[in-house]
Order: sequence, then structure tokens, then C-alpha cells
Amino acid sequence: MASHRRPSPPGLTHSARVTVLSAAAATAAAALGTSPAGAAPDGPRPSRAAVDRLLADAERATEEFNRAGERAGQLRNRTRAAQDALARGQERLNRMRGALGAVASTQYRLGGADPALMLLLSADPDDYLRGAELMERIGDRQTNTLHDYLRSQRELVQRRAEAGRDLAELERSRAAVARHKRTVERKLAAARRLLNALPSDERSAYDRSSRSGRSALGPAGGETAASPRAAAAVAAARGAVGRPYVWGANGPSGFDCSGLTQWSYAQAGVGLPRTSQAQRYAGRRVPLSQARPGDLVAYRHDASHIGMYVGNGQVVHAPYPGAAVRYDPVGMMPVSSVTRV
Repeated sequence: MASHRRPSPPGLTHSARVTVLSAAAATAAAALGTSPAGAAPDGPRPSRAAVDRLLADAERATEEFNRAGERAGQLRNRTRAAQDALARGQERLNRMRGALGAVASTQYRLGGADPALMLLLSADPDDYLRGAELMERIGDRQTNTLHDYLRSQRELVQRRAEAGRDLAELERSRAAVARHKRTVERKLAAARRLLNALPSDERSAYDRSSRSGRSALGPAGGETAASPRAAAAVAAARGAVGRPYVWGANGPSGFDCSGLTQWSYAQAGVGLPRTSQAQRYAGRRVPLSQARPGDLVAYRHDASHIGMYVGNGQVVHAPYPGAAVRYDPVGMMPVSSVTRV
């Protein structure tokens, strides 16, 4: 089983995340809304299956968005730590350079004459001998300090190069975040257009038939969680029922699918990765027939959707834009894995 850690800081800065999620929330809120049906697009008649495909594509793009954001956050933390280390390393080099300079100056002043002549001219030969012994020790120390200085200088050059590579990758990750954001918004807009082109009766029936709502199911529960932390995560996920799906969000006011499971386990003190693809490896695989409350259920062959098993053949999950966090049958989509955290 993977080790459990406190969740890492979010992948985007607070201000950037607010900007991204505000735009995302606006798009998501309209994505599957009940706006008046528009004219049907050219080509084949729109179908609910086509809407499903677009939403699945949008969910995959959301996972890429989350992955890029998580990587950007990791790189931002690493470059910040590297910059702090570089500043401390430069200060240390400056101190070592100053110490070497002071010793060299002292040696120049005291070591310019022949040692024998200095002994003859000394008013206190014993004091001179003690000074000569001190200078020898200073020389040894200076040699060690010089070696330390050169080694530290090489390390500082290497750290600067690594920090430069991390900064370049950070910029690429930021560009990837923006690129995946545009992809998600494009897919959601296409899904909205298709859904609005459906006849009104099909459009109103879409949510009921695609993934049945809580009202169609019996009460969830009746089974024991695999651990106290799993029970705490289930309680958190149950408390989130009714909150909106917001792509790229991991709570507490809105969630995408992996954001809900990450947030729920965080309330239990367990850190999960940000994406559903990574979460399916966050523990021990178990058969679906042995699922217990708190287990993570990944869907589709690429694990692009994830929910949490809560008992009685049900999961709680954040379905898609326009739908709130809710309970659904565990078999609502093809199950790719069940993971016990």
C-alpha cells in the first residue's frame, strides 16, 4: 500500500487558481444548463451518445489540466526552495572568500621575511615561535577552507543550472495549463451546443438516463469501511453531496471527480494525488465484488473518471458540469479498477 502523506499545496497559486476556476465555473455552469434549444447543427442529428462522448473528452482534458497544474505547483515550490538555497550558498561563499582573503593578507604581512632572520630579530623568540606555529595551523586551515570554497562554488554553479531548467519547465507547465483549459472549454461548449439541439423531452431526460440520480436509488451504506480513515473520507464525501461540479476544482465549494476524492481523503488526513489516473495507484487493488466504503472506483479504460464507493452498490462522485455531487450506481460506467487507500 502506498504511504499516506499530508496533501501537498495546490498546483496553482491562489490568485491564479481563483482566476482559472472563476472562468471554469462560468463555463461549467452553462455547459449542461437548460438554455433554449438552438438550431440543430449541420450534419447528423445530435444524440445523447455524442454528448456523452464530448463530456468524456472534456473530463480527460480536465485530468490533463489538473496534472499540468499539479506539476506547475511542484516546480514552483522547488524553484522557490532552490532560490533560497542559492542565496544561502552565495552568502556562505562570500564569507569563505572573506576569511581566505584575511588569512592571505596576514600571511603576506608576516611571512614576507626569511623565518631565520625573523627569529633573530624578534624581541621575544618564544613569542615568535608560537606565532610561527599558529601560522602553520592557519595555513592548514586555509587549505581546507580553500577546498571547501571550490567545492561549494561548483555546487552553486550546478544548482543554478538545475534551477534554470526547473524555471524553463515551469513556464512549459504554465503553458500546458492554459492549453488544457482551452481544450476543456471547447469540449464543454460543443457538448452544450449538442445538448441544446436535442428535442426538449430528450434534453430533460438526459440527466435521468445517462447516470441515474440519487432519487432512483435505495439508501447508501450498510457496509463497514475498510479503515477509520476510509470511514472519515466517506463522511466527508457524503457531506459534499449537492455541491456543484466545477472542473479543475478540489473543494470545498465545488469539485471535479478527482478533486472530490482528493478533498474527501484530505479531511481524513490522507494525501492523494490530484488526478484520477494517479489515484488508482494510491493503494491496494481489490476486486469490485469486495469493494468497501471508502474504496476508489476508477472508470473507463484510461481511468479518466473516479468516484468513491459508499456501500449498497453505490458511489458518490462529481459527475460532470451542470450536475451536483451525488450518488450513482457503481456500474454506471465501465469500471477499470477499485483501489483501497
